[in-house]
Amino acid sequence: MISAVLLVLTGAGSAQAGERQLLYYNHSWGTLDRATADAIEHSAYLREFADFEVRTTTGAGGQVWTGRYLRGQETYLELFGVGDVGGQDGELGSAGLGLSTEHDGDIDAVKSRLTADGHPPTEFLQTRDFGDHQPVPWFDALFVTDQYDRFGAWAMEYRDEYFADPRSKTGPAQFPGDVSRDRYLPDAYQDKLMRNIGLVRIAVTARDLAATTPLLRAGGFALRTDPGGVTALKGGTVLRFDEVAMGQTGLKRVEFELNHPVARHVEQLGGSTLVVGPGKRAVWTF
Repeated sequence: MISAVLLVLTGAGSAQAGERQLLYYNHSWGTLDRATADAIEHSAYLREFADFEVRTTTGAGGQVWTGRYLRGQETYLELFGVGDVGGQDGELGSAGLGLSTEHDGDIDAVKSRLTADGHPPTEFLQTRDFGDHQPVPWFDALFVTDQYDRFGAWAMEYRDEYFADPRSKTGPAQFPGDVSRDRYLPDAYQDKLMRNIGLVRIAVTARDLAATTPLLRAGGFALRTDPGGVTALKGGTVLRFDEVAMGQTGLKRVEFELNHPVARHVEQLGGSTLVVGPGKRAVWTF
């Protein structure tokens, strides 16, 4: 899928042989120009393509953001327009990546691996306010650094309190300690085209890439590097990071796995292009 992979990292560059996979691709987000964000928000086609929602969320500390969500079975995409989220995350070319656990307590194992690797993480509890001004614990998060140019990644583990709240509309546990992506996301994807996200390509600065690789290693990803960047495998979705200069960063490409094959369809959404089919694959370029 990524043709320019030249070298498999070993030792410090990849997960140690035999280490259990702890983190999986959960979702990624990108901040787009206003025209593209508005076209996505008002697209009738995207509501047929995916379990699509536009939602304003209030998180910890009164953080408020408005996102456009395309949700699948286990993975989803979150898209902002400039200014839809506060601070530098709301600037054009910003992007982020959430990697989550499937089993309760695995976040502690990620923390231990990061600390042993010389990167003790910052811990954070995200909450969600459903409108009654009573924040519900949502997920625990780990950050390698809070200093970044335009891209940040974090590890996350959903909280029991969130699953227990009926307003979360999550499913029942399928095994002891189930905090999985499948449990978190609704089953509405079954009636849409989009099933899951197979690949994400993001352009990041050298500093942001250097801050991301320790988290990928701790999560159990296999890392491959080439002169242009890094590819991460084994987390359910292929993650490609292209190393670029400031001014060139941002979400660049998303590949989707579909529920069933379709004929080719092209949808222009502002400055982005979504090509669906032929077959069981779609590609969205930004």
